[in-house]
Amino acid sequence: MKRTFLAAASALCIACATASASTYNFQTINNPADPNFNQLLGINNAGVIAGYFGDGAVVPNNGYTWTKSGGFVAENYNGAAQTQVVGINNTKTNGTYNTVGFYVDAAGANHGFSQIGGTQTTVDHSGSMGFNQLLGINDSNIAVGFYVDALNVSHGYEVNLSTNHFTDLSITGATSVTATAINNAGWIAGFYSDAIGNTHGFLDENGTYKILDDPMGVGVNTSIFGMNNKGQLVGSFLNANDGTNGFVYNVNTNSWQTVSDPNAQFLTAFGVSGTVLNGINDAGDLVGFYSDGTHVNGLLATPTPEPASLGFLLIGGGLAAVGVVKRRKR
Repeated sequence: MKRTFLAAASALCIACATASASTYNFQTINNPADPNFNQLLGINNAGVIAGYFGDGAVVPNNGYTWTKSGGFVAENYNGAAQTQVVGINNTKTNGTYNTVGFYVDAAGANHGFSQIGGTQTTVDHSGSMGFNQLLGINDSNIAVGFYVDALNVSHGYEVNLSTNHFTDLSITGATSVTATAINNAGWIAGFYSDAIGNTHGFLDENGTYKILDDPMGVGVNTSIFGMNNKGQLVGSFLNANDGTNGFVYNVNTNSWQTVSDPNAQFLTAFGVSGTVLNGINDAGDLVGFYSDGTHVNGLLATPTPEPASLGFLLIGGGLAAVGVVKRRKR
């Protein structure tokens, strides 16, 4: 069964006034088990961070959660060769926050997984041909991710972890779709590739679909990786000098702010250059990772002096195109 949504017109920030941009305190957080490669991927409102260490070649991926008071706690899927913990919500089950991610089995296949109340469950779309990942989760335990089919095409989806019911997400004109984040309102964000290979961020506000290309970039490589419940999204874009920068986008004001770690270099280490922002909580705390030219480091950025809200530099000509989004139930 297909459900098709026609997008309504949305207000664009064509000639915005300038507002003060947020400033951040940056902290590098690396697991001492492998100080050469860490990525922080999700953060909840309690400040619990999900991530992993290990580049997957020299050192296997090892998942963990981190708190300021408790430090690193290992979280690896039972029997897996490698694990990445990507998403974490604000809901506790049996005293622990619920997480999602993916693991690699002994044969090299990728599988999505959830950990609810300490119980680990493999979550794979029926169309997956050995490659499936869960990347985001909201407080109702609705998750999003993607799978790769027999033609090597990526398809985004949402899944109810309580019922294992999948809803596929397709975007008109896209050759591949990856869903990375979902908030409590059911908004879904991620990125897709077009027919000529360019990458664009997208936001589906319950049927209203927007293309989001960072106006500071070259318009061909914007990816959204995280979203909170305040209408703030984070990700990365490629600038005119082929450097990767992090950004924060505010849906309410259609405003963008470039946010990159001050220690980041546009020098590649383990396939990473510059800064990537991957998660944001409702206080505006950011997590991600950056390259210093030698290592890939986990980053935590906390806004100051306004921890509850972010100010944004409003940029004229911010792109927020409107299109058609389709979902089909499986």
